[in-house]
Amino acid sequence: MDESVIKAEELKKIYKLPGGEIAALKGIGFEIKHGEFATIMGPSGAGKTTLLNLIGCLDSLSSGALKVLGNDLARLKEKELSRIRRKNIGFVFQDFLLISSLTALENVEIAMHFAGTDQKRGRAINLLKRVGLEHRLNHLPHELSGGEMQRVAIARALAISPKILLADEPTGNLDTRNAQNIFNLLEQLNEEEGVTVLMATHNVKLGRQARRIIHLHNGNIEKDEVVS
Repeated sequence: MDESVIKAEELKKIYKLPGGEIAALKGIGFEIKHGEFATIMGPSGAGKTTLLNLIGCLDSLSSGALKVLGNDLARLKEKELSRIRRKNIGFVFQDFLLISSLTALENVEIAMHFAGTDQKRGRAINLLKRVGLEHRLNHLPHELSGGEMQRVAIARALAISPKILLADEPTGNLDTRNAQNIFNLLEQLNEEEGVTVLMATHNVKLGRQARRIIHLHNGNIEKDEVVS
């Protein structure tokens, strides 16, 4: 049985701009197994966000092959891609992207609504407890610290019980202590709930703590290492 949840072969992404073409990914290949926690490291412009957007069905590949949960993404229409995205993939972004007019609890509940599932307040409360925010359920985003907002975003990402969690620079707007706390939380969720985590970061200290590190540079994989 193939345990790969993500498999890329000669994956390319080219953006066509008025001034010419930009090759964001230049034919990379790798596999991510079920239950892995991997970081994608590299400087700005290396292709980290582009790769996560492709895996998350937010963008389309230019050539090559990309399979996510056994689905050949190049062969799917937008409706099918949307279904995979809504049902199986959780997203955590650098800028939190919480809805400012909704409480922490409501921000988590709305994710269930958009996924087409019944809104279950009990599950939303349990998820916020899981990330240590049981005392902030009814607070609006502007009443929360940066670390707390990112914890709400993680609880929201988990609301659909995703098989894959994609985190794009999730600690980029946090201080050192909160950044480490968020990394620890993602690692804990990976270990205890079995969700596959792929985290893009330019934070070398955090990135090196993962068991698997994919080094991207200028659209190529420079090194793919497993840390014992």
